[in-house]
Amino acid sequence: MAVQTVASTTDSAAANSVDLGPAAALSCRECGHRVPLGPVFACEECFGPLEIAYDFSAYDTEELRGRIEAGPANIWRYAPLLPVPADVATKPNLNPGWTKLVQADNLARELGVTGGLYIKDDSGNPTHSFKDRVVAQALEAARAFGFTTLSCSSTGNLAGAVGAAAARAGLRSCVFIPHDLEQGKVVMAAVYGGELVGIEGNYDDVNRFCSELIGDPAGEGWGFVNVNLRPYYAEGSKTLAYEICEQLGWRLPDQIVVPIASGSQLTKIDKGLQELIGLGLVEDRPYKIFGAQAEGCSPVSTAYKAGHDVVRPQKPDTIAKSLAIGNPADGPYVLDIARRTGGAVEDVTDEQIVEAIRTLARTEGIFAETAGGVTVGVTKKLLGSGVLDPSLTTVVLNTGDGLKTLDAVAGTGLTATIRPSLESFREAGLV
Repeated sequence: MAVQTVASTTDSAAANSVDLGPAAALSCRECGHRVPLGPVFACEECFGPLEIAYDFSAYDTEELRGRIEAGPANIWRYAPLLPVPADVATKPNLNPGWTKLVQADNLARELGVTGGLYIKDDSGNPTHSFKDRVVAQALEAARAFGFTTLSCSSTGNLAGAVGAAAARAGLRSCVFIPHDLEQGKVVMAAVYGGELVGIEGNYDDVNRFCSELIGDPAGEGWGFVNVNLRPYYAEGSKTLAYEICEQLGWRLPDQIVVPIASGSQLTKIDKGLQELIGLGLVEDRPYKIFGAQAEGCSPVSTAYKAGHDVVRPQKPDTIAKSLAIGNPADGPYVLDIARRTGGAVEDVTDEQIVEAIRTLARTEGIFAETAGGVTVGVTKKLLGSGVLDPSLTTVVLNTGDGLKTLDAVAGTGLTATIRPSLESFREAGLV
């Protein structure tokens, strides 16, 4: 079965100056204006965000499925659907992806889920977060456009992913973070040998600075993965959708719970699911997408509950620092997707985050960072309120490793301290 094209041949011709596979042009999400592929992120007509448009017209569904299944056990198995050259798997790259989809039966019993509960555990990526996926995409764009320095604004995980990817690719890296990040994330970002700069302020302050640097001569030759390379970077999140469906036997999940920072991950997961449907790789049927935030930084959840279409910025105050973006760029699109799919956006307290981290670790042996505590906590809350259907197949994302956010569970420690004798063991009440 041949699939329908999603980009015009004139777009494809305009993109011939760079080799980014099926990527044909950049298209504005607001007005639809198209421009050739390049390191730009805002529409020149309406200042809306740009995203990748593709030409998939030559693909046959079964041939494409076979090609994917025969591919490497990383995100490059989906190279035919990504803005990367055909030979991407041969280049120096961290090769993230194809992480475990864990059937979480113990957690399901505790939460009362009967339709199947899965944890998509992205802590298994090279730098132990999903950010390796998006950086891998941005790195290929940086190579195509001739950048020599890889950079970003980051709440921690992205800084480490950029540092590692640049080291592997032989590029310079210089990344910018809020000055008060968790120490584990600071160390992990610095260890790769690039430059790590702390900015006095929160993530939104860091992001504004990076936007200014792009327009300054000092930023010439710099590829900011989540600014001027953002359209390419964001496509990496689609691979979560691809993997989940393939690991479920080429089937859409009924419900999926996604953490919200900028909101880009959620919107691109939806885009990935829609692409699989359009290509005929999965059956077209309803699915629901739920967004998860921490109460201390919940601008999208607040807007959703109030019935608003506009997201009002907030000042972050939460232990979930990887999600602490008070002015999320994709917030309005998240609202659209949650409402279109019949999902919702919810938030949980810091105390509920910690409880959820411990619950997931105790039931499934998965130590999630605080963002994973947010998704598990929100899943529990939505089940309790009847918003999530326990009889449906549900996938919950864990996007990072708990070793990065140890402070969140400080106080977890020894059950007892005993003398090296059986008598002392018995006295401790451990038998």
